Amino acid sequence: MSIEKAREHLRRYGAEDRIIEFSVSSATVELAAAALGVDGARIAKTLSFKKDDGCVLIVAAGDAKVDNRKFKDTFGCKAKMLSPDEVPALVGHPVGGVCPFGRNEGVPVYLDESMKRFGTVYPACGSANSAVGLTLDELYAFSEASGWVDVCKLPE
Repeated sequence: MSIEKAREHLRRYGAEDRIIEFSVSSATVELAAAALGVDGARIAKTLSFKKDDGCVLIVAAGDAKVDNRKFKDTFGCKAKMLSPDEVPALVGHPVGGVCPFGRNEGVPVYLDESMKRFGTVYPACGSANSAVGLTLDELYAFSEASGWVDVCKLPE
């Protein structure tokens, strides 16, 4: 089960007991924000994009949108999201629970600067009804991120 992969991953950092499991769905930014009682911008959504023969994960603020030009300038390819059918096989988590914890081997994670407005953000934990509150430093460390990028734009 995908949440167990995320839990095992977070156990290495002593954070597995911080996972919150909801009795309602948290599969979208709006649903997660409602379940947590926070602004949707603080939901750290994990987006999965095709890259070469695999994929790359971008964790961004809930209100951010990918900027195609910035993405191409950063990664050298068009921003094309994985199809819902491709996500579980390539990433290791189902749509609605995609997260940077316990993902498949070799899948790089980048954190988008759109989250730097917040002290704490809430990524999913491998299921459509889970989340964990993390500081940005914790998210960077626990996700084993490859770095920070600026590939999103915020609403005006």
